[in-house]
Amino acid sequence: MSPMLPAPAPLVGAEARPFWQGALQGKLMLPRCCRCRFVIWYPRQFCPECGHDCVDWFEASGRGTIYSATAVRRGEGAYREVAEYVLALVELEEGPRVLTNIVDCEPAQLQIGQPVQALFCPAGEEAALLRFRPLTTSTTELPR
Repeated sequence: MSPMLPAPAPLVGAEARPFWQGALQGKLMLPRCCRCRFVIWYPRQFCPECGHDCVDWFEASGRGTIYSATAVRRGEGAYREVAEYVLALVELEEGPRVLTNIVDCEPAQLQIGQPVQALFCPAGEEAALLRFRPLTTSTTELPR
């Protein structure tokens, strides 16, 4: 199993506040362009696809697949004391790819294309960090 990872408090800016507020409630909130409906990641107040400046927020499924992953064996900063952890790109069902950690698993058991489910790790009073765990039969029943 993955060790408990540090959860340093991120800077919570105005553009991403709906994301962090959702994370505190265990919800994956994503911005979407009002004009072209492009799902935006990282959170910002304009669409990188069409340039429109109207963005709305919606609750995403929290499901995705591993697009790329690596086991890190020598971390820096708060991660220095962690023996090994997984850094991954997860492609969300809604389209964007997010840089994150995969937890609750042995790194050697992960595969590209493997389904994963979001979870949120407390990181101070204003935020919770988005991480993922492998989707198993016990987690497929989670509500969307």
